[in-house]
Amino acid sequence: MATENPIEFEGTFPLPEAQKDRFLLSLGIGYPDRESEERILEDQRRLSHPVTDLRPVARVEEIPPLWEEITRIHMAPMVRDYLLALVEATRHESNLRIGVSPRGSLALYRSAQAYAALHGRDYAVPEDIKTMAPAVFRQRILLSSEAFVRGVSPDRIIESILDKTPIPEYRTAP
Repeated sequence: MATENPIEFEGTFPLPEAQKDRFLLSLGIGYPDRESEERILEDQRRLSHPVTDLRPVARVEEIPPLWEEITRIHMAPMVRDYLLALVEATRHESNLRIGVSPRGSLALYRSAQAYAALHGRDYAVPEDIKTMAPAVFRQRILLSSEAFVRGVSPDRIIESILDKTPIPEYRTAP
């Protein structure tokens, strides 16, 4: 886990693309809503930092069985085909210099399995792939120089790929 300030790099160095590819997801959190920001201000009034209140949500020994459960989530061939079609589309997108790597394919596969598990299913559906693709692809694609100059955003390219790639029809059980 890491944080990145996309505005200022003073005192830090941007990660190389090969290192970014090793992170499972990239999430953009944006600004908090007013109520959340009020809570942030209120929490900072005290002498101790709020981070001192953090508590573990799981024990180390609980993680391997969860990981094992996620890897058993079924992904039908047509769902895998949809995943691979999205990945391949990034590799042929004219606005990109670099598309999603095989490590990115695996990250999307695993994150879609985890998403399905979080929703109580033992199988993944195309919508799991579509939901997780932006967070998985975001740090793995590299804009072409022309797209960068035109101000095209990686998220817009991902959205376009998701819109253009047909979602396969499926049954609700594997």
